[in-house]
Amino acid sequence: MHGLSRLGNGNARSLASPPSSPRIRHSRGKTSNQGIGERLVFLLFSVVFRRKGVLLLAPLLYIAGMLLFMGSFGFTILDLGHGVEIVYRRGAPGSVYRSPKVFKRLWPMMEADANRSSHNALMEAWKPRVKGMWKPCISTNVSAAGSNSNGFFIIEANGGLNQQRLSICDAVAVAGLLNATLVIPIFHLNSVWRDSSKFGDIFDEDFFIYALSKNVKVVKELPKDVLERYNYNISSIVNLRLKAWSSPAYYLHKVLPQLLRLGAVRVAPFSNRLAHAVPAHIQGLRCLANFEALRFADPIRLLAEKMVNRMVTKSVQSGGNYVSVHLRFEMDMVAFSCCEYDFGEVEKLEMDMARERGWKGKFRRRGRVIRPGANRIDGKCPLTPLEVGMMLRGMGFNNHTLVYVAAGNIYKADKYMAPLRQMFPLLQTKDTLATPEELASFKGHSSRLAALDYTVCLHSEVFVSTQGGNFPHFLIGHRRYLYKGHAETIKPDKRKLVQLLDKPNIRWDYFKKQMQDMLRHNDAKGVELRKPAASLYTFPMPDCMCKEPDPES
Repeated sequence: MHGLSRLGNGNARSLASPPSSPRIRHSRGKTSNQGIGERLVFLLFSVVFRRKGVLLLAPLLYIAGMLLFMGSFGFTILDLGHGVEIVYRRGAPGSVYRSPKVFKRLWPMMEADANRSSHNALMEAWKPRVKGMWKPCISTNVSAAGSNSNGFFIIEANGGLNQQRLSICDAVAVAGLLNATLVIPIFHLNSVWRDSSKFGDIFDEDFFIYALSKNVKVVKELPKDVLERYNYNISSIVNLRLKAWSSPAYYLHKVLPQLLRLGAVRVAPFSNRLAHAVPAHIQGLRCLANFEALRFADPIRLLAEKMVNRMVTKSVQSGGNYVSVHLRFEMDMVAFSCCEYDFGEVEKLEMDMARERGWKGKFRRRGRVIRPGANRIDGKCPLTPLEVGMMLRGMGFNNHTLVYVAAGNIYKADKYMAPLRQMFPLLQTKDTLATPEELASFKGHSSRLAALDYTVCLHSEVFVSTQGGNFPHFLIGHRRYLYKGHAETIKPDKRKLVQLLDKPNIRWDYFKKQMQDMLRHNDAKGVELRKPAASLYTFPMPDCMCKEPDPES
């Protein structure tokens, strides 16, 4: 897959109570068979344990508590006050960030290995696929727009770039379901993202309207006569509070009557308001909106194309192929994860302040227990740049590999990015790939900057997802759509990785073998069909794609 060919021409319930014990249920109907003596003994024991059970157990509980406090079971408990505790489990494999020590010991072996061989996994990361390829086939599943609209459907999209993308595509599907006219979505100014961009600043409005014209009617704004009815104030239009993951039947029975009665309805915010499982013709609208109609606005698209071309030019040694990494090691992500890296007082203070700033009081609620070690063992901690680099080198990507890092502001970048640059000297970011003048109009607009990252990652030979979220979920699906059904993506097994990086005496050849096994597993999982509870934005087959016939048949 050559990078230059990838750009194309641009046209593109309440829970029931658990059943009682079978033994108790079985005995309820047979009390008449019990002797009087048995019942008296049962009654006596009941009274004792109800009234004095706690007193009888108190000494045991006290001893157990003291042992726990003293660390006899391998725990250390740090009381932060206000009912908040941090629990550390001492000595559990993978619970402590020791990766820098492992890297320092393995680095000479990594370099010696690279000097002995010029092999680069980038040239053969994915096995050639002759059979079982897929191709886009949206048109077979999409229904045409109705002749008379039932009214105007207005939504407010919140969150970052790809959360907004989710809301937009689901709004298109709901508009088609209701035979409504969709008004270009309003973007909510998010307190985290702080991006004032409007729809047209990020996406090509005219192309969006044109691409959907045969299936869903879209307008840029409400007609004057509708606005007059609401005193030119859209917030005066009734705002429907919808359940998350609402079914098509819910929309037809609850929303459609309101739409017909009022002529216009609004849903704000509109996020995760449509179920994954919907009829095929509604899924088709999701496919059409996401993979065809949503094209970035010209300023974003043109600069992104330049950046992709520059990556291809710089990766001439590997046939124009490069690796992209979505690195989630910004301060807010590290803080939210409640993971620890340098265990210093400065880091602890910074993380406490970041958590309070972003999620006021959430992490200080009484009874909240924070377990950094358990989080790391469970694979919930963001990978550091160093860990990403070691993983890639272990998989066989050598130091001549061109790596693009898609990220926000990395936490303590000078410290944490240095090892990654050491392992991959050709590393690039949007700040090194584009000039300050080219990026000037993007600064302060996180969604526009994310759109640049999205495009460069979309056209890479290998994409590495390190933490999950909407960005990789949409990107993985988009890559499947473009690359014949295969995601060509590395999703690390972080539970396995943290165990390996907690072995101070691990051998380089053993680590390499484990990483290459991980790469093969990602290759095998590259092609996956959507399951009923999964999103087609990540798994576009079979809703948005059709299987190509085998060449031999």
